[in-house]
Amino acid sequence: MSDINDMLLFAQVVKARSFSGAALRLGISKSRVSKAVARLETALGVRLLQRSTRRLSLTEVGEAYFEHCDRILDELALADNTVSSLHQEPRGRLKFSAPVAFSTLHVAPALPDFMAQYPDVSVDMTISDRLVDLVEEGYDLALRIAPEPGLNLVARRLAPIRRKICASPSYLARRGIPRVPEDLVGHNCLDYTYMNAQGFWHLQGPQGDASVAVSGTLRINDDEALSQAVLGGLGLALLPTFIIGSELQAGRLVEVLPGYVPVERFIYAVHLPNRHLPLKVRAFVDFLQQRFGDDPYWDQAQSGDDSERLWLGLSR
Repeated sequence: MSDINDMLLFAQVVKARSFSGAALRLGISKSRVSKAVARLETALGVRLLQRSTRRLSLTEVGEAYFEHCDRILDELALADNTVSSLHQEPRGRLKFSAPVAFSTLHVAPALPDFMAQYPDVSVDMTISDRLVDLVEEGYDLALRIAPEPGLNLVARRLAPIRRKICASPSYLARRGIPRVPEDLVGHNCLDYTYMNAQGFWHLQGPQGDASVAVSGTLRINDDEALSQAVLGGLGLALLPTFIIGSELQAGRLVEVLPGYVPVERFIYAVHLPNRHLPLKVRAFVDFLQQRFGDDPYWDQAQSGDDSERLWLGLSR
């Protein structure tokens, strides 16, 4: 049976493409490396390497054998990395991207707590709604809002992203409360245009999915700006609760048509498949999941019925 040390020395010779290169890399003598490979060939009864004064090459058998040895090296490296990770703190630069509104309102305010917990980590955050290329642009991870994560990426769900149809109490006092989607025809429906089907709101109701045609006096490609127009009493809008959660809780906005909600999305942390995921990435994703979770703080708002009673009380 082959000696494991001889196998690993053979693999290093192949990687270094020479006996002397392997010896230098490992900090041992060239003769020790040469003897290890010779013992391995004797034990196997085959020649693994073709030697000449100018070059070193694998035989056909040697090439097949090296693939197995290389996998063993990878597994040993993984085991070492696992043990090391358990005894080390996250450190180094963490580079990630995150969508504009969500990162401004929720990720950036969370960074002081994360960096106080992990003082050896520095952060390089790109705030953009563009889908960055993790490989070409050198990102450790990205935060993305979508119904499903992208293909060929490892994704971790951080929180649900819910949206509500809402308006200000003053607008509802003037125009009344829509009770069914058909009532929206008589309302000023302000439309969000970025990555959305313009002129339609896609809802889930008691009878299933529905696309409702809407129209209004304002179309805008930014949710935060749209929320300001709604707060000012201009009309109704379909807005994410991570932006308007506090406004709903305080009664400055009121949810309408609570039985008809948009298709739910999620915010994901995505990164490339990597058996040796850096500890800084794992720590950051764990931190965000614990901070947000399945019942995020921005969704701990009043029900639609409670909100309606509140605005009725305020308008008297």
